[in-house]
Amino acid sequence: MSAPAVLSTRTGGCLCGAVRLSAGLTTHDFGACHCEMCRRWTGSALLAVSVPEANVTWQGAENIVRFQSSDWAERATCGKCGSPLFYHITMEGPMAGNVEIPLGLLDDANGLNFASEIYIDHKPDSYAYSGDRQRLTRKETLAQLGISDEEDLT
Repeated sequence: MSAPAVLSTRTGGCLCGAVRLSAGLTTHDFGACHCEMCRRWTGSALLAVSVPEANVTWQGAENIVRFQSSDWAERATCGKCGSPLFYHITMEGPMAGNVEIPLGLLDDANGLNFASEIYIDHKPDSYAYSGDRQRLTRKETLAQLGISDEEDLT
């Protein structure tokens, strides 16, 4: 099976500039995650685009700090300024091999399409995004990943 075609390349970086990235996007769709971990990690919902790990190059990789945030996923931040850099599912499955890159890191996030929200049943009632898109509950999200709803992992 061939790799998906790169539609565009986006650059970006952390707040202090110690980590820079170049990402070959295979989709212009992005999503929001409303789980508690993402909200605590970013201060709100995580708005991110999924990019094949092989399509991302890092400058300043020595400043990337990885944190195994659950049994099946890790998060990375800049070791100097603390900016969230990516979310990565470490278990086998449909999302293996991708990193979720926060839109706020991109130098230019224009032209991207807000396509989905996950953990919609965990979203606080104090805000809502307008527009029509796929909205999945925690249970539906975990089912797509092949994880039992009894497992409380994010």
